Order: sequence, then C-alpha cells, then structure tokens
Amino acid sequence: MPAAASPQDNNDLLVRFTALAGPGARGVGEELLARWDEPHRRYHTVSHLRAVLGRLDELAGCAEDDTAVGLAAWFHDAVYDPYASDNEERSALLAERLLPPGARRDEVARLVRLTATHDPADGDANGAALCDADLAVLAGPPARYAAYAAEVRQEYGFVTDEDFRAGRAVVLRHLLALPHLFRTPYGKEHWETTARFNLRGELRLLTG
Repeated sequence: MPAAASPQDNNDLLVRFTALAGPGARGVGEELLARWDEPHRRYHTVSHLRAVLGRLDELAGCAEDDTAVGLAAWFHDAVYDPYASDNEERSALLAERLLPPGARRDEVARLVRLTATHDPADGDANGAALCDADLAVLAGPPARYAAYAAEVRQEYGFVTDEDFRAGRAVVLRHLLALPHLFRTPYGKEHWETTARFNLRGELRLLTG
C-alpha cells in the first residue's frame, strides 16, 4: 500500500475543492480528504479521488453542471466501510449535512446515490459523467487494472478467497451483461472496449 500523502501533498486538491465549493469551504475539503485517507482503505483512497477528478477533466463538456458533478466526485466515497452496504447513502447524507442547502446540494446528493448502481437514466448528463469517471478504472492498462483488482481484494481481506471469488464474479458478470458500461459518447468511444477486455480477463482468472 502506498504511503499516505501529507496534507501539503494534497494542497492542490484543497485548492480544487474550494474552487468548486467556495473559499469558505476549505474545512469541508480537509474533512473529506481525512476521510479519503483513512487507513483501512486500499482502493477507495485519495488516489482514486484524484483519478476520478482527472477523468472528469477528460469528460469536460459532457455534464450540464460541472460543479455539481465535481462536488459529487468528492463525496461519492467519502464514507467507505467494506463491511457496510449503504456507503453511497451515507456519503449522500454527508453531502446534505456539509453543503449549504439548495438545488445544487440536492443534485450532489442525488449523484452520490447514483454511484450505488452506476445506472443513470437516459438524458442524465450529470449522472453519466460521474458514473463514467468512476468506472473509468476498468479501462486502465493491464498493470493498473491488476493493481485495482488487488486493492479491491485487500479491502475485503476479511472475506474468504472462495467467497470473494464468487461475489466478485457476480459483479463482473453483471457489468459485462450491461448494454454499455459507459454512457457518455467519450466513454463509449475511448473506454468501453478496453474495459470489457479487462473484465473478461479478471473473470477468467477468478473462475478458471
């Protein structure tokens, strides 16, 4: 597991957060980074947050409200307990608690809840952008994809190998059965084929 980044290392992220949420929200950004840096995390770390934000940069122009989508990226795994099944709901509730009331806060919370299924409705440009950015790890080069799969396994270290293989295989088959993994035109063009190749490869390893 990589060493945790120091607060100074994450100052660029705080600058990015305050650009989205306003200069008075620096304390909220610091709280979120502390959550993303919790020691039990292996994949759902600050590195994942950075990756999702970077993918959103690639998807610039796909969303209707880039600010809401960016804030949702910050909150979408802010609560992460591998033993729990309601992390997305608890993360959405955190957004509702920490962000000022209003339509944008409500949209951020809606988007965070959407990451439980990664199944935005047709025409949901904000949802498509966030979900594609979150799933873009599936389209990484082989070494990065293998590292991602290993990090997920580490987060579920309390699960036996047999049970993990069975459960993970269910997830992979579900993803492969979807008509499209990605909903934005960019994601479909640049990430879909590689992601399906990676998913099929991991499934073969788990079930072979």
